[in-house]
Amino acid sequence: MEGFIMKKFLLLLILASSMLIAQQTIEKGNVIFIHPDGTGSASWNAARVLFVGPDGLLNWDKFTNIGLYRSHMKNSLGASSHSGATVHAYGVKVEQDSYGMDGTNPLTARSGKNKSIMHEAMEAGIRVGIVNTGNVIEPGSAVFVASSESRKNSEEITKKVIESGADLIFCGGEEWMLPEGVKGFHTDSGKRTDGINLIEKAAELGYVIIYNKEQLESLSREVKKVLGVFAANHTFNDKVEEELTERGLPLYQEQAPSFAEMVNAAITILSANGEQFFLVAEEEATDNFGNKNNAIGTLTAHKKADDAFGVAMEFIENNPNTLLITASDSEASGMELIGYPEEYMPSDKVLPATDRNGAPIDGVNGSESLPFISAPDKNGNTFPFGIIWSSNSDLYGGVIAKSMGLNAHLMKLNFDNTDVYRMMYATLFGVYLD
Repeated sequence: MEGFIMKKFLLLLILASSMLIAQQTIEKGNVIFIHPDGTGSASWNAARVLFVGPDGLLNWDKFTNIGLYRSHMKNSLGASSHSGATVHAYGVKVEQDSYGMDGTNPLTARSGKNKSIMHEAMEAGIRVGIVNTGNVIEPGSAVFVASSESRKNSEEITKKVIESGADLIFCGGEEWMLPEGVKGFHTDSGKRTDGINLIEKAAELGYVIIYNKEQLESLSREVKKVLGVFAANHTFNDKVEEELTERGLPLYQEQAPSFAEMVNAAITILSANGEQFFLVAEEEATDNFGNKNNAIGTLTAHKKADDAFGVAMEFIENNPNTLLITASDSEASGMELIGYPEEYMPSDKVLPATDRNGAPIDGVNGSESLPFISAPDKNGNTFPFGIIWSSNSDLYGGVIAKSMGLNAHLMKLNFDNTDVYRMMYATLFGVYLD
């Protein structure tokens, strides 16, 4: 009996020591959360093949820690962009139709406070910024500073974002910042029905306002508060390939800085005085092009997200007190790569419109176009391939979370969507929440 008690005591002592060690290894520092919306293991595999070859390495492949992401909500296996963002920003499961709330009910975060992790960071004096290649209302970034009973409340959400107190806001969506009939830099008329001019309001709040790539390049990195409004709606044209070709539209609008350029400027500005900072940055086009079944648009957006990873990784090399974490919240439309030897998939012959089961197939220019050609493998060989789609919706999928830098070891192999919040909270505040 005494031996059993002694063994039990030793086990408890080891457990307590392990918990203490885990707590001791948590250090406070900066957080960069990059959210390439709608991406998963299959889409990243396709991006690797296209841009660096099947044996190459994307920046996405260079993260040190990995988690197999579980994306279910409180009342649904499938997530929405706004419920997924809410879980990331508050650390608790919510209903599938939630925008910074639990359905239409007020939300208490995992920390016990009735505010998002970003508002809690602002309260603690941490510098904060949000970046989105999409409209200002896109939830992957906006939910961190705004909540609403409906994602459709575009006027309310935009107003809350502009008035949130964030030090840096980069996005599209000028249309929701201006009243109807008021011309802007990008739009001939705003869409607001309440008569409020949020561009003027932002200026009153002390924001320096910029509108394009050139103005971002010339912006002082010592600026205290900045609002970058880079498009009327999104900074990309999320249409199917055939419509873009017919209308002569590029994938991304030329006046807007790239995602990597936005992230680079944001990191430089937020870290200018060596202060602790928290940045949430979303590449929205990975999701929007995916849900349009636009393969080249989706893959191009992956490359732009990957370039932003590279920017953040370079910063971490000189600033190891920074956590870089990435995850999406669902997979956009179930992208898969389909590839065969050249004799069965000739590189000079258009792909069929569908597979045998009716699933649509994309080539380099959309339906019934030539195959994509991979970058060379380690032997110098290239391969033809197509992209096949299973849906136009956000799917449960194979989402992968990754991390590197400060506290990256906190990422578990079995990684719940609420764990994004846990890791960010631990790094910002030095406490890992149960």
